[in-house]
Amino acid sequence: MIIYPAIDLLGGKCVRLRQGRYDDVTVYNEDPVAQAQAFRGMGCEWIHIVDLDAARSGVPANHEIIRDIAVKTGLKVDTGGGIRNMDTLSRLIEEYGVSRAVLGTSAIKDPEFTTAALEKYGAKVGIGIDARNGFVSVDGWTNDSTMKATEFALKMKEIGAKTIVFTDISRDGMLSGPAFDATKEMVEASGLDIIASGGISSDEDIINIKDTGCAGVIVGKAYYEGKVDLVRCLQNV
Repeated sequence: MIIYPAIDLLGGKCVRLRQGRYDDVTVYNEDPVAQAQAFRGMGCEWIHIVDLDAARSGVPANHEIIRDIAVKTGLKVDTGGGIRNMDTLSRLIEEYGVSRAVLGTSAIKDPEFTTAALEKYGAKVGIGIDARNGFVSVDGWTNDSTMKATEFALKMKEIGAKTIVFTDISRDGMLSGPAFDATKEMVEASGLDIIASGGISSDEDIINIKDTGCAGVIVGKAYYEGKVDLVRCLQNV
């Protein structure tokens, strides 16, 4: 299982939102590149980056920072937020050195683009499924759809998706523990590589989420609040 430390970008700074609310923001580092370099120094090989500005607006806002992190740190970058057309996707993968670009809102709203993206880039494209009460949420978590998360995962599998970043919004930024049951259900129902996100609150959560069969776990607020010893966890998974 891969541990993905998270950097969420808002206004060029490393922040965390509480339950995805843009009016409940904590700034943890004003230099995201320095933060990424620190993660590399701890032994991380991957990093998960979300452009929160773009997730809400659909307009790339922090891509130069994402490029700098990929180029300057050598980390494999898994990134999402506002990737809604082939030009943006191609720039991230071909010019900025991103290892995997995650489609969220566009995956549910623009199936034609999503299909074309998976056909062109294969495993370099992941699908972000952000769920609230079991249903997919879109537009930077500001709107809910009527599509069940597991049903949507199977639709994405049909068109070639290999990796799902699965976030339980109700737990995100709450330090309340991850959605073990929902993650396990997603793993078993889809048969895809599932990266669990939301609610990690301790080293034990990271170690135990592995039992769901997920391929990776994203760690954000728990690290920034000193609840997780990232070096220890990297050695134990």
